Amino acid sequence: MVLENWKTNRFVFWVMSLPGTFWLVVFFLAPLSLVWILSFGEKTGILTIDITWTFDNYIRSFEAVYLKVIWKSIWISFLATVLCLIIAYPISIAISFAPNKWKPILLLAVILPFWINLLIRTYALIAVLRTRGYVNFTLEWFWDSANAILAFIGLGSFQLLGAEFDALPLLYNDFAVIAGLVYVFMPFMVLPLYANVEKLDKSYLEASLDLGAGHWRTLRSVVIPLTMPGIISGVILVFIPALGTFLIPDLLGGTNAQMIGNVIERQFKAANDWPFGSALSFLLMYVTFGALALRALLSREGGGMDV
Repeated sequence: MVLENWKTNRFVFWVMSLPGTFWLVVFFLAPLSLVWILSFGEKTGILTIDITWTFDNYIRSFEAVYLKVIWKSIWISFLATVLCLIIAYPISIAISFAPNKWKPILLLAVILPFWINLLIRTYALIAVLRTRGYVNFTLEWFWDSANAILAFIGLGSFQLLGAEFDALPLLYNDFAVIAGLVYVFMPFMVLPLYANVEKLDKSYLEASLDLGAGHWRTLRSVVIPLTMPGIISGVILVFIPALGTFLIPDLLGGTNAQMIGNVIERQFKAANDWPFGSALSFLLMYVTFGALALRALLSREGGGMDV
């Protein structure tokens, strides 16, 4: 059996790669290059921009007000990513160890939110978190039920009895933004984790337990190291889009929880300052590329330590 090599038939290789290359150049590289060029321009009028190759837009990006927003965006995205990892890891393990007939159903439940528009899902979360939303309705029911029980058993003088329930401020703050990010990006963490846990050799777990390690020690010393590629992939898939999102903080955070994505969106729309918006966009991209490069460097240095 003779194996085909692309070097022996370059024409077929280039013909097959032409559609993908065309799409990448026209719809990705060309617009990205245009935005990069705009980042070195100056806004000279309402609709006019001169490309003067100035660095003023990047220098302006390092003003304290924008650095504060960038740091806040990184911090919120980091917290949302950590919460996604904490919640998604046991979910992925549970799906992997579930009976085969249940796995497709459980995976469908994870993927199902993708079938609903992001805007609709975010508005649904508003109905859950608002002052007269489902969370506060539930908490108020428990509060009233507790007071009724206290009155029934003769503790009518208890200090909570008769006190009105104060709705929790769950919307239009950082908490709402983090909750929205976790809710929206959770599938991006579950799927790569499940893919790694599913192909994990279960004999390693049995050997660890047989040698006297408990379940927590097995999880910490065996499962987590062997599924580290899935953890890193999930962190990247969640952190990067969360860092640049603007719809979720705009709807759930309001003016109290703005992220860098909202600042960039306003530069392109309300302020009509495309050069500065482009500079902020590429500054965010440089940070992202730096994080990816650091991850690749660490992976290459630790390549000889794989289990």
